[in-house]
Amino acid sequence: MDLRFYARQKENRILSSTINSIRGMHDILPSDLPDWQRLEKTVKDVFASYGFDEIRVPIVEKTELFARAIGGATDVVEKEMYTFEDRGGDLLSLRPEGTAGVVRAVLQNGLLYGAPVRLWYQGPMFRRERPQKGRTRQFHQFGAEVFGASGPDIDAELMAMCQRIWQTLGLTGLRLEVNSLGTSLERAEFRSELHAYLAARKQLLDEDSLRRLDRNPLRIMDSKNPAVQELLQEAPALSDYLGDDSRRHFDEFRGLLEVLDVPYIVNPRLVRGLDYYSHAVHEWITDELGAQGTVCAGGRYDGLVEIQGGKPWPGAGFAMGQERLIELMRIKSESARSAPHVYLVMAGQGAMNSGMKLAEKLRTDVAGLRVQLNLGGGSFKSQFKRADRSGAALAIVLGENEIQRGEVSIKHLRDESGQQQVSLHDIEDWLRSWMKA
Repeated sequence: MDLRFYARQKENRILSSTINSIRGMHDILPSDLPDWQRLEKTVKDVFASYGFDEIRVPIVEKTELFARAIGGATDVVEKEMYTFEDRGGDLLSLRPEGTAGVVRAVLQNGLLYGAPVRLWYQGPMFRRERPQKGRTRQFHQFGAEVFGASGPDIDAELMAMCQRIWQTLGLTGLRLEVNSLGTSLERAEFRSELHAYLAARKQLLDEDSLRRLDRNPLRIMDSKNPAVQELLQEAPALSDYLGDDSRRHFDEFRGLLEVLDVPYIVNPRLVRGLDYYSHAVHEWITDELGAQGTVCAGGRYDGLVEIQGGKPWPGAGFAMGQERLIELMRIKSESARSAPHVYLVMAGQGAMNSGMKLAEKLRTDVAGLRVQLNLGGGSFKSQFKRADRSGAALAIVLGENEIQRGEVSIKHLRDESGQQQVSLHDIEDWLRSWMKA
């Protein structure tokens, strides 16, 4: 056997093999980006209208930050975080959520003091969950956090802000579910009673609930198992353990939602998967995305700043999942792909030179016009196929004959208007009129 031939074949196989993205981490393709950009602009504009400032925090933080904030007995910390030891021996994690990092940032940089601080963030989060529709291992969130406001007015305004985002995006059918988790002491008393109730009925619990029973029994209330939910019907209710102050806070929160015309449903089984929440919590839910129907969730976390080493300081906020909102936008036919207005079809070297110059002039002189230039040559037939695939409304044809006559041919691609000739001198005015029509 010719060993050199074998080596070349092996090298070719290595070079020709493809490397795919990591499971649960997806590319955002050019055809998808207009929806992303529309969502991002809408959310940023609404945040600004409520007086929120942007903050950007690192993707990687010390693991202890999330273990403290989220809770060591949560699924996120126990099973889902991407954690590694760096060369200096520090234990680091890719952020599974945004709030803990924002709290760390405001403490570290002395941002807490003065008027209530309103901040928003955006970016990728990472959890090693089982990928499925609406759940990926790298996902993107918008979040809003308010520090220094202890009353239920800020909780209610956050919900009004969410509702304004849905209305601006044209999203309907989202329902707001709310509950009160009370204080940490009230929740601890309830936790003890719930544990006793469930422990006496261990034989009726599924494997996942048994695993949570001793470490975090409140998470069993989130179970999707119908048999477990039936068992919970007779379980102690958290509302029975709330003190007067917690009840008053929740009642005022609900009253303000009614003043702001934000419909809601009280869900006494609603708990959040992160340990730092207290008092009012909420979820915005749709029935159009299957099992992953929560598109926005959050609540109040008055103890989180202290957990992270600061003084006791009130806080409240939410996070919304961009992938799920974009999927919902598409279901609601609110996709806004930015197709070009004009596709420039050319034939001949002279036409190429003139066409490139014309495209630049049109982009400069006709406000808002999107022009795509045919590149790479090709016959008229192949160029018109590309023009059709681009989604353009018009094809502007420029060949040697058109150049000699000082005109272009315009073909309407999306209706039966036919073809017409327009002089190069008048093309800009013609396009301006067309865009206004």
